[in-house]
Amino acid sequence: MRVVMFGYQTWGHRTLKALLESEHEVVMVVTHPKSEHAYEKIWSDSVAELAEEHGVPVVIRNRPDDEELFQRLKEADADIIVANNWRTWIPPRIYTLPRHGTLNIHDSLLPKYAGFSPLIWALINGESEVGVTAHMMDEVLDAGDIVDQRAVPVGPRDTATDLFHKTVDLIAPVTVGALARIAAGETEFTKQDRSRASFFHKRAEDDIRINWEWPADVLERLVRAQSAPYPAAFTFHKGKRLEVLSAVVSTGVYGGTPGRIFYREGDGVVVVAGADARTGRNHGLAITRVRTEDGRELPAAEYFTSMGGYLTGRP
Repeated sequence: MRVVMFGYQTWGHRTLKALLESEHEVVMVVTHPKSEHAYEKIWSDSVAELAEEHGVPVVIRNRPDDEELFQRLKEADADIIVANNWRTWIPPRIYTLPRHGTLNIHDSLLPKYAGFSPLIWALINGESEVGVTAHMMDEVLDAGDIVDQRAVPVGPRDTATDLFHKTVDLIAPVTVGALARIAAGETEFTKQDRSRASFFHKRAEDDIRINWEWPADVLERLVRAQSAPYPAAFTFHKGKRLEVLSAVVSTGVYGGTPGRIFYREGDGVVVVAGADARTGRNHGLAITRVRTEDGRELPAAEYFTSMGGYLTGRP
């Protein structure tokens, strides 16, 4: 089939690479300009550079809503558009233009975790598996019929970075597998169960701020979800920002006020966690490594030279 690819960052790069290595012909690529947004500078392999290396025409757009692009797409005479990590709305006159419509590749197990940052949200929420879905695009974001879907398990110590590497390797087989079904003439695919659907927003500064009223197991997953190169989860100690680089759920049960720096346990320092911590039935978060406001990284046991005091959400 003749394919136009819409994509950005490493997700789009992996999709384009899979298409270039397939039996299909990539006739045009549409991608976004480089961005200085913190999350868009992560996993930023260039779709434009890969296309240019293979002599594929490239169009740079923030939004695909202008008449010039529409005319170029008509001239490309594509059988299908394949999209991955396209960051803005694609209008119906574009996604319905090719003979077979538009196939979108999304890094979650749809219908759950439509929208943005699905791996991070899934890890924070304690999902047992994550994956990649290829679905036909329709008028509702990430809601079209599923053509192919593959999953990988979430390990007990996996970080968001680990899950990125696991799922990015699924892009090629999911994309090529879905296209094989479409090229073979199939038109009936799996409807999404909209009763199971969830939609998540882009992550921002407040989403990585530690709330000590959350249970320790959720906070431990938040720390893993914000693994490098993502910005680290943070709190404040004596008015200064403190990033939590690693932590585990405490072995012991600790009661008191959420945020209290309480006890040395193993290699960590336990902080009381959970809105009902006063009951004395909660595990705490044992912080093992931190980064200070001036950029020093050190074991928590070295940073917290004495117990007592509180970690807070604000200075």
